[in-house]
Amino acid sequence: MKRVYEVPDGPPGHPFLSPVIRAGDFVFVSGNAGLLPRSSATAGDGSWQPGALVEGGIEAETRQTLENIKTALEAAGAQLSDVVKVNTFLRDVDRHFGAYNKVYLEYFPTEPPTRTTVGAKIYGNILVEIECVAYAPES
Repeated sequence: MKRVYEVPDGPPGHPFLSPVIRAGDFVFVSGNAGLLPRSSATAGDGSWQPGALVEGGIEAETRQTLENIKTALEAAGAQLSDVVKVNTFLRDVDRHFGAYNKVYLEYFPTEPPTRTTVGAKIYGNILVEIECVAYAPES
């Protein structure tokens, strides 16, 4: 059985994706960026923006991204310690990997999940996008 969860205290929702889905004991979280909770997607000056991006560079964006993921997991009855796989996309992997990894280790200090980190062109000015899968048996 597949169940979609909304994340009202998370970053802006978008009609083209589900923020988090539970499929049995697995929880899948869509790619998240450092978007501020409860901000909204805008058309701005004619170009679409996915929401308000936290200021402060790669460390601030990584921290906000992981907080957004934590909120999404909680909406589906899971937590960061349940995460088994992380995929991370960095705009400039050579430049940002160290700072990203420093913040990442704050959230996964022991027995970290499996992870892939790649360089990628990410929408707009976003420096990092993270998606994950958690194993969280329903009680």
